Amino acid sequence: MPPEPAPTPARRAVSPLDHRIEAATGHDIDTLWAYRDRGVLDEQHALLVDRHRALAKAQTGVIFYLRLLNRLSNGEFDVDDALFTRIDRTVDQLGEAADARDAAAREVLAAVEPIEAAAASTEPDAQQLSMDDQAALLAIAGGAKLYEHLLTGRISVTAASGTRIPHAKLQWLEDAGLVVRDTDHPVHAGQPVALTDAGRAALLTARRTPTTQAPKLPARPGTSPSAPAQRR
Repeated sequence: MPPEPAPTPARRAVSPLDHRIEAATGHDIDTLWAYRDRGVLDEQHALLVDRHRALAKAQTGVIFYLRLLNRLSNGEFDVDDALFTRIDRTVDQLGEAADARDAAAREVLAAVEPIEAAAASTEPDAQQLSMDDQAALLAIAGGAKLYEHLLTGRISVTAASGTRIPHAKLQWLEDAGLVVRDTDHPVHAGQPVALTDAGRAALLTARRTPTTQAPKLPARPGTSPSAPAQRR
């Protein structure tokens, strides 16, 4: 009998809590992961994404052992003691993977529930950022510096992506407490500009979708739609 195949890299596994996370944050999962990598998220949302990544990894393990069990039972191999031993081992491994998945799901729930509560209490008439403001904050999130030309005295702001941000726009964002400059660096050498916690929160709020309630998904018999299914 050939050896068991090792797990191969695959697309991100879809978890049962993806819809709830997207409804609570107003962003799809891929966008949240990208924001996490770019440093856009505040501490609360970053924790949620980190825990969701752990859940997705655990879900990948469940899928792997389910597929392996299906392969072992589809008639491809001779029915003998070696097959029974391998099936028993795979069932045990599937159980361990499911336990890890359920534990990760509980961690995600603990992180998403405060975000849901905050979203429900958000004032509907809160000030909205313009599209230009959002674009500037997104560019700054990836890294930006303010420079002053030694000869002309002209001030410019350039993001790591190459995007140029008008100095007036930077001043407005800074006055609003959404960005901060590292004044320990001289302007002719480039002063790093970064989002503040308020800036990250404002960007997330501004880019939320209008719907903040989780979609109602049909629950499996004996399970709750707000909690991971329990194995028997």
